[in-house]
This record gives sequence, structure tokens and C-alpha cells, in this order.
Amino acid sequence: MSTILVFGASGVIGEFLLPRLVARGERVLAVSRTAAARAHAAEKVEWLRGDLCAAMPALPQADIVLSLGPLDAFAAWVARATPAQVRRVVAISSMSAESKRDSVDAAERELSARLRAAETLLMQSARERGAECTILRPTLIYGTGRDRSLAPIARFARRWRVLPVPYGASGLRQPVHAADLAAACLAASTSESTSGKVYQVGGGERLRFDALLARIAAGPPRLAWPLPLPLMLVRAGARLLRGRVSTGALARLTEPLVADNAAAARDFGYAPRAFRAQDVLGSADSTGAD
Repeated sequence: MSTILVFGASGVIGEFLLPRLVARGERVLAVSRTAAARAHAAEKVEWLRGDLCAAMPALPQADIVLSLGPLDAFAAWVARATPAQVRRVVAISSMSAESKRDSVDAAERELSARLRAAETLLMQSARERGAECTILRPTLIYGTGRDRSLAPIARFARRWRVLPVPYGASGLRQPVHAADLAAACLAASTSESTSGKVYQVGGGERLRFDALLARIAAGPPRLAWPLPLPLMLVRAGARLLRGRVSTGALARLTEPLVADNAAAARDFGYAPRAFRAQDVLGSADSTGAD
């Protein structure tokens, strides 16, 4: 039995990861700012109070460390305070590390640079400590109703019963279910082929952005009627909001934001599901079953 330390355990990926770890019989130490356990695995998960952005207490020894939260704070912690005997580190980054590298939005370029710097620091620190390190870069994450990308769109559609769809927003998107990322974390943590590598991990289906919105509106269950709007009109309306809509996001409406899953499939058997609109506001998959 391994001892596994999980940061960001109360987030969207942790909701699916913790039950999988418990089912495997692992000793699971979950770090949270509030140490408030979620009910689905509370009785078999040891919750520890800690904050990577503040003072962290001394943590128990662990064989494997999984990071599901902010990468820059985790990388800084690994660099200064990794518990001894850690042999494997798996961390979630983001495709934004590359997709926003040349964004027209300065804040997005800064985010991209910060992610890439954190990835470099994490790899270097793990190597210096003799630990194997793997980084996963997911695309849009969904599956719990708690994400900040697709879930707010679905809630808007459910409330107003109509969803504006920018006709002509041809940029491809590849939403990935949080349960598939949980499975990827586990597989990467046990594969001998993943050490020192960064993997793109997207969903099993690529959709145009306008088609993705229409799919969310149509459900199941049906949330709203799609309201097609010319892309030019959407961009003009966004400019009137005076900075409330990212210029980078608008520019990417016709640009592909997708992942190449080939390396992850080859090295640790990554096989994500196609997009499921019924899961955007929450999935019944939190037990770990696919």
C-alpha cells in the first residue's frame, strides 16, 4: 500500500480521484485549506489543513504526491519543502501554457509564462530530489458543475432558457471530463514511461465552439434554445462591455484549442470519453465508475 499525498483534493478532479484511490486500498492524505472532507470518501481519507500559498505545516511522509490545484504554488512548495522519500510527482498544469503564449491579452501571456516557469521549476526540483515527475496539460475541464468554463454557460442557459451562439465561431474545442483526468493521474503515477514528460490531455471529441454551445443548450436535458448570432455582432457587443470580456478569448473564437492525446495514449493508456452535455452541470460518475 502506497501513501499518496493529494493537493487540490477538494477541486473538480479530486471529486473523482479520491474514490478511485480509496478503492485501490491506498492510504490517502488530502490537503485542504479548510480540511473539510467531502462526503463521498470522508471516512477513508485523512484530511490535513494546509495552504500552499501560506505557511504549510510539516506533512507526513508520502510515496506519491499528486497536485490538482494551482501549479505555481505547488512547484514553489516542492522546491523548498518536499517531504523526503517521495518517489513520484504528478501535477496538473494547463494547455494555456502553450495556447495563450502569444495571446493579444497581456494577462493571458503572463499566465502562460507563469505556467511554463512553474513546469520548469517543478521538473528541476523533482529531479534534484530523485523523484520522477509527470505533468499533465488538460484542455477545458468539465463534469462536476463547479468548473469556471462550461458550467457557467450551462447555468446561464438553464436560467434564461436561451443561449446566444456566435455563428461562425469555428475554433475547435476538446472538453475533457474530470473523471478522465483522475484516471490519467492514476495511470501516469504508475507508468514507467511518463517520468520527466509533459503530456497534452484533451477529451475524446473535438467540436467547433459554436457547435459545443449548441450541444450544451440542447442537452440532454434541454437547457435552452440556441440563439445564433453573427460573430461580428458578438465581437462588437463584447467591445461595448469595456474589458469585461477577454480580448484573447474573442480572438480565439476561430482558433483551435485542442490536444494531441497520442503520447498519453501510448505511454499510459489514456482513452477519454466523447463530450457529454448531460455532465456539464454535474455527473453521476463520482464513484469512479466510467
